[in-house]
Amino acid sequence: MNWVVLSLVTALSLSTADALSKRALAESDELVIIWVREGYALPFLAISFFFVAVPSLDSVFWVTLAAMVPLELLALVLYVKAIKLSPLSLSIPFMALSPVFIIFIAFVFLGEWPTSQGIYGIMLIVLGAYLLNARASGASFLGPIRAIIKEPGSMLMIAVALIYSVTSTLGKVAMQHSSPIFFGFFYPFILTVCLTVYVASKGKLSLVFSKPATFIPIGLCTAVMILTHFLAMSLTQVAYMISVKRTNLVFSVIYGKLLFNEENIRQRLIGAFVMVAGVVLIVLP
Repeated sequence: MNWVVLSLVTALSLSTADALSKRALAESDELVIIWVREGYALPFLAISFFFVAVPSLDSVFWVTLAAMVPLELLALVLYVKAIKLSPLSLSIPFMALSPVFIIFIAFVFLGEWPTSQGIYGIMLIVLGAYLLNARASGASFLGPIRAIIKEPGSMLMIAVALIYSVTSTLGKVAMQHSSPIFFGFFYPFILTVCLTVYVASKGKLSLVFSKPATFIPIGLCTAVMILTHFLAMSLTQVAYMISVKRTNLVFSVIYGKLLFNEENIRQRLIGAFVMVAGVVLIVLP
């Protein structure tokens, strides 16, 4: 199985986990679903862990991990809230902003200015975000922008994209001081431990086992996403893999129509495709 197929499986499994999570949120607590996305993936990930050597872990790894965990937990909370409050087709596509934020972070802290190709990519992502809400342009040119601001899920997902632009950079450091496959299991394990303590403190730990038929598929899709993500990265350059993985924006829009009968899917699908094109321009050399 080549890296393109693995990357597409990563994108599809991520979108499926998001769609199943949104459906489960109709009858489950947000905090429970946050735990489910990590905790129910662990049994499936544990199988592969028996075939992975445990690398030597230095202080850089542990310090980086300590910085990542609180940011990741915050991102998970905002992510689940976003898909609960807004249509998938108006929330998930804003994850395309993550590479844009990485460019600006690199400029602020490293003085690295994006190439002309990167600037064109940013312009496409902004255009795609505008097209997601193109129907609101009937009021004025700024109508789609106002629509983004008024849509709570969109704004929350923009915040998630910003956080992930930081954690993805830190994650790269952590993998350099461990190994991609090891980190792919160990990181969700640490997140689950932290979430378990928090969920237990809220008296909701028993709820994470209340609907196994609903929760197990979410965990399975998350596990598939994590495993194929790191396998694909081991077969090609990270930039290539991420550019294909971002087709999850398109899959999420399609799920929005198929499972939740969301409206204006054609224009949102066009916007999602444009955003994916922008990501490709940014991440590819």
